Amino acid sequence: MNDLHFAILRKAMVDSQIRPNKVIDDRVIEAFATVPREQFVTKSMQDIAYLDEDIHLNGGRFILEAMVMSRIIQSLEITPDINVLTIGAGTGYGAAIMSHLAASVIAVETRSQMVEKAQNNMSTLEIGNVAVVKSRLQDGFASEGPYDSILIEGAVEMIPDALLNQLADDGKLAAVWRPHGHFVGEASLWQRSGKGFARLSLFTAQVPVLEEFRTKPKFSF
Repeated sequence: MNDLHFAILRKAMVDSQIRPNKVIDDRVIEAFATVPREQFVTKSMQDIAYLDEDIHLNGGRFILEAMVMSRIIQSLEITPDINVLTIGAGTGYGAAIMSHLAASVIAVETRSQMVEKAQNNMSTLEIGNVAVVKSRLQDGFASEGPYDSILIEGAVEMIPDALLNQLADDGKLAAVWRPHGHFVGEASLWQRSGKGFARLSLFTAQVPVLEEFRTKPKFSF
């Protein structure tokens, strides 16, 4: 498959999955129209990279379906002068999208192979404002914080205080809130005000839960 083939698929993704689903921010649309989604999957999966569904990678990681990811990123209202953090970066697709919107992006991933693949993708695409770091997802990357925007690339049953506290005042964290036992989650924004956080539900989304953000089982004796 050649570049023209993927360019046609990318345009179709934008026109059929993103624009009709309340995504109106021109900068967000342009980012999705520019970043080659096929670059972030294996060659055997490139023909399904633009399907309207989550693309599952190795190790419990996935690329969120374009409609969900674009609406969540739009809700963060990322401006060119801010630094953002993305959690569960996988092979780096979300970080690459946000590289077109923010001043700089810190992309956190735990799995060494994913970190290496994401770093290679940034180099191949000549993206210079993304740093991919190996760290526990729950820990974020406090040394470069606080962040105006944080994106968790998946569903969560809980969010550690240590991660929420990396938000700047009035900063926003976006993720899909899916409490234990719930089949469908809610794409949500957590906004910081002083020491408090308020969650705003945006829309329903059926997204897999990241293992690192599952609640621990409670044992009774």
